[in-house]
Amino acid sequence: MIKREHTGNVIVAVLLGVCALLPYFVLSAAWTGFAINILIFSLLALAWNITGGFGGMMSFGHAVLFGSSAYATAMLQLHLGLNAWLAGAVALAVGALVGGFIGALSFRYGLRGSYFALVTLAFAEVFRVLASSFTVTGGGQGLSLPLGRELANLQFASRLDNYTFVLILVLIALAITIAVRRSRFGAYLIAIRENEEAAKALGINTFRVKVLAMTLSGAMAGTAGVAYLQTFLFVDSQIGFGTVMSFEALLGPIIGGAGTVLGPILGSLVLHTLGEVARESIGGAPGLNLVFYGVVLLIICASCRTVSWGSSSRAAVPKRSRRTSDAARTRIDQAVRRRGRRGQCLARRGRGPHRGTHRA
Repeated sequence: MIKREHTGNVIVAVLLGVCALLPYFVLSAAWTGFAINILIFSLLALAWNITGGFGGMMSFGHAVLFGSSAYATAMLQLHLGLNAWLAGAVALAVGALVGGFIGALSFRYGLRGSYFALVTLAFAEVFRVLASSFTVTGGGQGLSLPLGRELANLQFASRLDNYTFVLILVLIALAITIAVRRSRFGAYLIAIRENEEAAKALGINTFRVKVLAMTLSGAMAGTAGVAYLQTFLFVDSQIGFGTVMSFEALLGPIIGGAGTVLGPILGSLVLHTLGEVARESIGGAPGLNLVFYGVVLLIICASCRTVSWGSSSRAAVPKRSRRTSDAARTRIDQAVRRRGRRGQCLARRGRGPHRGTHRA
């Protein structure tokens, strides 16, 4: 069984590696631009996977993290004349701070499941309205960066160079995902996803772990926002904070495998490839990709109809990762039972919190 899973992971990794190298051999500006789009949304999907995949915190508003960083780097360059590289670094910090703030505010009041998902969606909508209302953010017209294809401006002379830059960002995000998956922090997130109350009983500071996950996810989503802005040199409220961007973040991991390492990238590749093929097959009708995303979302909701958002995230987790989750849940339950039996023994001996209650 384990050998079969390992073989499957190797096949997926080879497939993604071949797809990543295609733009270097298929010299087409259109296909290179399409590949850049897939990489940017893969980066956003990897960010969502930290919270939604590993931690079970289903977010419907990851666009707020994406858009905050995109707007931050645009305003710093346009209004303060900051260097693009420095503005991008500050924008990543902005995304991390926004993620940490939303997480701290939500988890402080015990929001989880569908309530947390709706709160993140509400934050994204509030930010969208604010961005379209103020002059400093460009109002309804958005913000455009001046064209200056130099490395100092974080702009590139060719699409292929731009693709290489975004590919490096995706590889860094992939390395972070692997490190989280293998770390104690990742084990804490999985424990929280499977049984938060049991994780608390084991002494895990669930509030701290979830806020840190939102902060890390915010920084990664902010990276996608900066990459998008420096690629297309434009952002407005609908692009930065629209619901489409939020669903781009969650559909990739859910299709490819939430809680896995390569699943978000595979899901984004499949989703955008099928959407592009469907759009081109009927003459490039505008908005067809949104219809396709809606159909995919309905199929996902139909397949998850027996599981509530707040009770479990198992419906969004592929079978190959459920076996690991089941093992983790078994270990947690066993540890909780051992702790309960130990407390009962101490109480009978007069050493526990009920000391004296068993004595005459």
